[in-house]
Amino acid sequence: MTVKIDKKIVGYSIADTAPKKDMVENEELPLEGADADISNEQDVSDNVVHMHEKLQRPDMLVGSTYKIKTPLSEHALYVTINDIILNPGTEYERRRPFEIFINSKNMDHFQWIVALTRIISAVFRKGGDATFLVEELRSVFDPRGGYFKKGGKYMPSLVAEIGDAIECHMKMIGMIKADEMDDCVRDHLQAKRAEYDSMSGGSEGRSEKNQVVEEEASDFPPDAQLCQKCHTKAVIKMDGCMTCLSCGESKCG
Repeated sequence: MTVKIDKKIVGYSIADTAPKKDMVENEELPLEGADADISNEQDVSDNVVHMHEKLQRPDMLVGSTYKIKTPLSEHALYVTINDIILNPGTEYERRRPFEIFINSKNMDHFQWIVALTRIISAVFRKGGDATFLVEELRSVFDPRGGYFKKGGKYMPSLVAEIGDAIECHMKMIGMIKADEMDDCVRDHLQAKRAEYDSMSGGSEGRSEKNQVVEEEASDFPPDAQLCQKCHTKAVIKMDGCMTCLSCGESKCG
């Protein structure tokens, strides 16, 4: 049948000629197969507790204390970081830092230490990626100059060493992936160290007092230079090439 259209077409729709089935209002049918698996994963993920600022502090927290002894003061600093356990007993169990305390007999830095601990604790409780604190604290330089901590690593300031302690803690709980040295590289560096000691005569020719002082100051040769990569005084010249005995950095590749 032909229909003549005399007016302008302003819209159109497709007519549904299929018979409509009677459906119960608000009826939910069970999901099957992949749809059911996706729904179950969503339900589980909805029940996972994430770190946020409204999370209530438990009565007991587990933590670790790190000792910081610098040549800037005769008294050591003790950095305590307490962690909260999220989703204990499940596959989503995570250990995340919740608060930090810094204590010392030296009261010269009391004000800024209290301010620093409150700000860092607030960042911890806010949730999200808090690993940026390590680089932010490490970028603080003391205008009077830095110092070498035990082991020969250079610290530009006391604040930077607090950041180093936080990094050590985050590596322990798994927030920061530890850069593990390859076994071949480690064996190569140990061989280089032994060869260098044999060439330089090792500890022979040094007094017992000087030897103890050098061992306390650094675990590497006393004439080693500062590494620009790991900031450790461990760079020596072997076979005409400057090599770091700490991280393996070498000018020869």
